[in-house]
Amino acid sequence: MKKVLLLIASNGFQPHEYSVTRAELEKAEIQVITGSDLLCDAVGSDESVQKIDVELKEVEANNFDGIFWIGGPGALSCLDNQESNRIANEAMLLQKPYGAICISPRILAKAHVMTGKHATGWNEDNELPQIFSENNVVYTPEPVVIDENLITADGPSSAELFGRAIAQTLMGL
Repeated sequence: MKKVLLLIASNGFQPHEYSVTRAELEKAEIQVITGSDLLCDAVGSDESVQKIDVELKEVEANNFDGIFWIGGPGALSCLDNQESNRIANEAMLLQKPYGAICISPRILAKAHVMTGKHATGWNEDNELPQIFSENNVVYTPEPVVIDENLITADGPSSAELFGRAIAQTLMGL
């Protein structure tokens, strides 16, 4: 059975992105492990609670078939750090499927794991094209963008497509 790590903020993850992406993966019989910056129950932007299986500092990319960052208002403050950078770079070097949805592609851009690739993400503040440009990422304003083993999505309305794209990539479809 394939195993995917979904990384969420301990405070302020986007619950729709998380639950819908997770449901699509589980529908494809992919095991989902949930990680966060703290090993405690994570609180979503709607006050929902999610149990955390693993803390960022304990994550080794080689233990997963894919690693993906979920967005939300707390994503940058909780997940834009050295541990996420390390995990993203490990995933890229191991050629694992990896990616992010909503605001979280900004984390991967700053980790330099999307250089030269096409990607999307949340852009309601109109800052994403500049952030991507500064990090040599090609901004592609689509709901979901797949560039080799990198999968990105623009937000909650694309969570189902994001989950499906991850599942199809892992299944080699």
